[in-house]
Amino acid sequence: MTKSILQDPLISHKACALLSKMNLDQKIGQMTLCERLSVSPEEVKKYHLGGVLSGSDSSPGANAPADWVSMNDAYWAASMAEDGQHLAIPVLFGTYAVHGNNNVRGATIFPHNIGLGATYDPGLIKRIAAVTAREILATGVDWNFAPTLAVTQSIYWGRTFESYSEDAKTVASYAAEFVQGLQADLGTDSVIACAKHWVGDGGTTHGIDQGETTLGKSELESIHIRPYHHAINAGVLTIMASSNSWNGDKCHAHKHLMTEVLKKEMQFNGFIVSDRDGIDYLSEDYHNAVALAVNAGIDMFMVSENWKEFTENLQLHVRRGSVSVKRIDDAVRRILTVKFAYGLFDKPRPADRFWSNHDGFGGQEHRAVAREAVRKSLVLLKNDGPVLPLQKSARIFVAGKNAHNRGHQCGGFSLTWQGFSGNDQLEGGTSVWDGISRVAYNSVLSTEALGTDADPASHDVAIIVIGERPYAEGLGDVRPSDQVIVEAGSRIKGCMNIREPYGSTLELACLHPEDLQTIRNVTDKGIPAVVVMISGRPLVVDRELAISSAFVVAWLPGSEGQGIADVLFGDFDFHGKLSFSWPENAGTPAADSEKNCRPLFPLGYGMTYLDQPPQQQLKRLSA
Repeated sequence: MTKSILQDPLISHKACALLSKMNLDQKIGQMTLCERLSVSPEEVKKYHLGGVLSGSDSSPGANAPADWVSMNDAYWAASMAEDGQHLAIPVLFGTYAVHGNNNVRGATIFPHNIGLGATYDPGLIKRIAAVTAREILATGVDWNFAPTLAVTQSIYWGRTFESYSEDAKTVASYAAEFVQGLQADLGTDSVIACAKHWVGDGGTTHGIDQGETTLGKSELESIHIRPYHHAINAGVLTIMASSNSWNGDKCHAHKHLMTEVLKKEMQFNGFIVSDRDGIDYLSEDYHNAVALAVNAGIDMFMVSENWKEFTENLQLHVRRGSVSVKRIDDAVRRILTVKFAYGLFDKPRPADRFWSNHDGFGGQEHRAVAREAVRKSLVLLKNDGPVLPLQKSARIFVAGKNAHNRGHQCGGFSLTWQGFSGNDQLEGGTSVWDGISRVAYNSVLSTEALGTDADPASHDVAIIVIGERPYAEGLGDVRPSDQVIVEAGSRIKGCMNIREPYGSTLELACLHPEDLQTIRNVTDKGIPAVVVMISGRPLVVDRELAISSAFVVAWLPGSEGQGIADVLFGDFDFHGKLSFSWPENAGTPAADSEKNCRPLFPLGYGMTYLDQPPQQQLKRLSA
């Protein structure tokens, strides 16, 4: 499928014919996207709303697929109940399924993008997107706010794990594959994709979420815009505006970027949707903010709660002439074009599509793809001896806070916005320990928090699983300790004026001192340690590396921890290569200068079982 579907004369005719029948209230309704908790099916009809979404902490009933289908059917039925006041235009329902349908209990949860970037396997990315589409369809949802095409330039950013790579070429190579995997032929086996965030979200100074990206147009094009060309050529139907600024101007009000560049120069014919409440920070006067965003080129507005205020203000602008009817018509025509192109008017309801009643949701076939993704994402940084691969008959001591914690494996955007800790909330899947215990029958899990029960008389080798705890968006930002975080650019939805940064250094030993202590408690007894790090970004691990015999980066692998054991025990070789360069030491300067430092491991580094690091590398990794 190519972008030509949005230029099909028949689809264009249908959209224009329907547009000609609509009054202003109906048009503005189509431009409005509300959070499900703030709108009823009856209001969808009364206000002619174009879309409903479920945020990361918003799920119906018991959060099972059947609950989602029932909810979505109710919204759809209301939108299609035509009468003298309302035209039958099917509502779009959107969700944040950023690594599988991660909001729903029992879903297959894939590695976050940073891990997928390390696979360097675009075909795998397409298969993952196709599985994700099927699991989204099982819930009756039409629209996925993915893929994220951020090209992260500072690993201080709390959304680094949502980025495939610091390298624009790598991100671009995945863009079309993910879009095609989700949208396929726009038939009954597809969902609408949404490339985000337009544009420059990964380039903010100091990695401040929703902050300021300062660079020239040519650099913006070569780094941050580049992946969008591939997504548009693949036919992506929607694009989400970014909440950062570019050279001092907020992207949500940037007419040049949205209208001149995206719609005219790049010939994007779908529609632009705002980020959640993304227009709120354009002006202290909300009325003015509405006009700024509409006139800049945003077509549909994600307004989680104050959607009635939004529609009232936009109606007033049109009556006053501060927003033209022509601009309204352009926005609604684009929205209707996407709905017709996707076949939304013809999709069967109630939601009895194939995947809604299919046992594939969270099933073994889908989990096998996720397990493959875990295997291919693992990056081997060190292997002295070599100690890896491990013998399945070895007496293995397993320790570390992330060894048996599927919540930590999944990271943020997993059932809840900020993720969760433990195993109880996740249905299905395997922890790292689960995977090890299934193949290594002489393995034991430490009963002490810091692995103090390690015994050289009983244990031949240790696997210690360390790393980060879940976080998402600005709450994961690492910032200088003397920085007061109150500027508008650092605000995140639902968490205004954050004053407690995630940390002030990239050094794991400072962020999580318990990890280094656990490794020492084992290695001080003479037991060689294979360290597996669960993390949403590269971190300074010079001390951890020095005392480990092998060091594996597992990123945020998702629900299928068994894939880690597949590789540690040699059933599969290491495949992953770094898609981010790795910082050398704790003396790395501020984030915006880190690219000037010599990395400990360069972009593309990753050992296999046949490799030995160069002597220079061995010296740098020694204690």
